[in-house]
Amino acid sequence: MRHGNAVQYDRYGGFDVVQLVPQERPDAGPGEIVVEVVAAGLNHIERFLREGKLREFIDLDFPAHQGVDFAGIVRARGEGVKDLRVGDEVLGHAPTGGAHANWVRVPRGAVIKKPELVGWEVAGGLYLAGCTAATIVRGLRLGPQDTVVISAAAGGVGHIQCQLAHDAGATVIALGSARNHDYLRQIGTLPVVYGEGEEQRIREIADGREITAFIDNHGESDAEHLSERLGIPADRFVSSEERRDVELRFLRAPAEDDEARELLTMLTKAVQDRRVQVLISGFYPFEYIVDAYEDLAQMQSRGKVVIGMQTVETGARMDWYRSEKNRDLRDPVRRPQTADAG
Repeated sequence: MRHGNAVQYDRYGGFDVVQLVPQERPDAGPGEIVVEVVAAGLNHIERFLREGKLREFIDLDFPAHQGVDFAGIVRARGEGVKDLRVGDEVLGHAPTGGAHANWVRVPRGAVIKKPELVGWEVAGGLYLAGCTAATIVRGLRLGPQDTVVISAAAGGVGHIQCQLAHDAGATVIALGSARNHDYLRQIGTLPVVYGEGEEQRIREIADGREITAFIDNHGESDAEHLSERLGIPADRFVSSEERRDVELRFLRAPAEDDEARELLTMLTKAVQDRRVQVLISGFYPFEYIVDAYEDLAQMQSRGKVVIGMQTVETGARMDWYRSEKNRDLRDPVRRPQTADAG
């Protein structure tokens, strides 16, 4: 295949500015590879970027290209690339965007080899949510002595944070909608429903344990006050703004970013070892990318929403494209103000 499509937009805006434009397979320059994308993740922060809500942090040049997470197959390598071969399976990030495409050209340093036991959908959606979650959990230095509260716990970043914190030995109290509680129990957390009385419910489920840390993915103004009332030290409260800053750091991380590569390598090993299971709540064919983003924008999906570039289309809009197996869209949900639902 030499021809494909890429997502492009020429101004800030909503889903109406998203275009699928023709794309020819690029050539690999020195130190670069060309990857045929198999799967790519969607992230709330990319939507906020396209809508112009992050202009104080990143000012786009138009036409802009969307997508940072991807997994695929190396189809060309440039001069100086010796440790990857054509046909190798890789995952990584597009430092300036452009992963929502059939082809992406990136510097060699932007990818790692995809382990055989990590599926395409998971590999394609792992980078941004995974690196953000791992950075925040590592920063808290959680251990068996800790009890941590994580809000929006079933969201794309939150559900990975929960599992990494649990893997570190911490007790995890997961704030989330009631419809997500069965799932949250499955990943080793103690779920608590949002809303009036949540402080008392947190204390009750903590059952005498000292609550030592709080991660706010939800973006509610009361989160910091709730953390203070629970007696958590200020330096162990991670605000939604701090989480956003971590995401922005990895959204535009350079290709030769040793921390990003080390985190992604650690995350793929955790997935292989089944210490982290990335939940894919929606998997859409590439041509339905606007539908996929509309799904994500509902703030109701658990885990990750991912697009696949080579899915089989039957000619009918099959229900499984809009998979509801991990959520019930009919349930009333309290809409969060920032990235994750949960």
